[in-house]
This record gives sequence, structure tokens and C-alpha cells, in this order.
Amino acid sequence: MDTLLNVSDLRTHFITREYVHKAVDGVNLSIERGGSLGLVGESGSGKSLTSLSILRLVPPPGKIVSGEILFNGENLLARSEKQMRALRGRDIAMIFQDPLTALNPVITVGSQIEENLLMHEKVSRKEAQSRVVEVMEMVRIPYASKRISDYPHQFSGGMRQRVMIAMALICRPHFLIADEPTTALDVTIQAEIIELLKDLQSSFRMAVLLITHNLGLVMKLCLHCAVMYAGIIVESGETGALFRRPLHPYTQGLINSMPKVKGKSETRLSAIEGQPPGRERPPGCVFHPRCPKRIDNLCERDVPPPFQAEEGHYGRCWLYR
Repeated sequence: MDTLLNVSDLRTHFITREYVHKAVDGVNLSIERGGSLGLVGESGSGKSLTSLSILRLVPPPGKIVSGEILFNGENLLARSEKQMRALRGRDIAMIFQDPLTALNPVITVGSQIEENLLMHEKVSRKEAQSRVVEVMEMVRIPYASKRISDYPHQFSGGMRQRVMIAMALICRPHFLIADEPTTALDVTIQAEIIELLKDLQSSFRMAVLLITHNLGLVMKLCLHCAVMYAGIIVESGETGALFRRPLHPYTQGLINSMPKVKGKSETRLSAIEGQPPGRERPPGCVFHPRCPKRIDNLCERDVPPPFQAEEGHYGRCWLYR
């Protein structure tokens, strides 16, 4: 396969005088050109920080302490900040979580989409405006030629999300990071956004990293899936295989927490007891304090190494090893 992005042993820590918080701890990810990967887990698992690490946008006191991020065969951690600025928005683009806060309320949406294009390509203002209208039509914003002069508050939540997608796609990137692209949208609009991303991915032959806690979105959009807990990838593999035979109790808990409709009967939702760890991590397997299947005198003592159950399907659990 033609690998576009390969992340190896990525570690991003927040270092202060009082403590060291290992927010991303030895993450390995791989995405093929034109492929799709869903990164799932609870809030605070380190998903968004992983994407910010790829873009080298980790906020202080966070720091990438080790690892390798190969994009098109080149290590991004060896690039200068000037080189990274040229890469962001052109080759790698990102859709941020909340379009209402990500968009500038006093600048028209057309100008905000156009800004990224003018930064990376030498085009005239007239050509730039034509490209903006084109990409707005591509993301299915009605009356695009008129709406380029509107402000973010004049758009609905779903339309603001389409504006964010247009901003990301204006330079036709090879790799798109979508961080919770359907947050705060109703289910109908969510479905429209996911279908839009699928169509655009096919049209641009663009690789997509989807960051979400919604497993349903991953099943619809992503060929591969990685499950993250407390900064560690606890399971990864082809999405269908991972959902059919999960190899980690955390993955099983996430799947069991999804609503299920069986005829007219109502079933109570399953929940994962407890809370994810804070900066103080438990010894052994990080999930063992919440795990209903933990093995006494093993899980709380020894860190489970990764193992391969079948081709491309990896897990980290003593029970299934």
C-alpha cells in the first residue's frame, strides 16, 4: 500500500515543575494515500492532541519528546517552523471541533476561505474569489456566489461546518484531519456532513483522519479504526473486524454503550464504570481500574504488550493475548 502518513512511537508530554503528564504515550498510526482512519475514545484520551502533534501545534507546556511523523516519507519533526507553516493548510488541512469559535465573527466567510488560498498559492484576487465560490458549491452551500459576503452568524450550524470544510479543501490537500466534525449537530445534519466527507474524499483521493467518540460515524466513513485510552492505542485494525471481534474490554465497552434497537423492545444502555485517569496513571494496564475482566495480580502489575490476533488487527490485553 502507498502509505501517506506513518506515526511511530509518538510521545507528547506536558512538563511542569510539579509533574509530567504523558498525554500521548507511544502512539503508532498509519494511513494510506486516499485511505481513512477513525481515532476513537472518550474525551481526554489524547485524540485531538495526537492530531495537533502531527501538525506541530502542541500548546505549551506540551512538548513532543520523542517519535517520528513521516508524511510523504519526510519526518515532520525535523522540519523548521517556516516549513511547517508552508505545509499546514496546503498539504495537510484540519477541520476544528467548533466552527462558531474557529471562524472570525467580524470577517466574511468568503474572505476567511480565501485567506488560506492566498497564503499558499500565487493567484489574483479575482481568481481566488472564483475558487472560493467553486469550493463553496462543492460543499453544497446554496447561492454560494452571494453568500461569500455573509458573516458566520448568518449561517446555521450545519452550514458553518460546511464553511470549515471549504476552508480546509480550498488548496486541495492530500490529508484531512476532521476533529469531531459533527459535534452539536442534529442527526440529520450529521448524516449529511458524513456523506459530504465521503464524496469529497473520493473526489480528491484524500486521506482522512476522523477524530470522534461516535462509533457510528467511524463505521460509515472509515476503513480502519484505532481505539485510544489515556494516551495509548489499545486496539487497532480494519473497522469491520474490530467491531465484529473487539480485542480489548475498553473497545467492548464503547461498542456496548451504543444504542441498539431490537424490534420494539427497549434495552438499558451499558456504561463503562469510573473515569479515565488524570495525570496520575495507574501501574500496569492503564484501563485495569475500570475493567470488568481484569486479571488479579497481573493487569495491575504488568503493562500488556501489543499483539496481533489476525492480519492487521492489534490489541493490548492480557486476557486476549
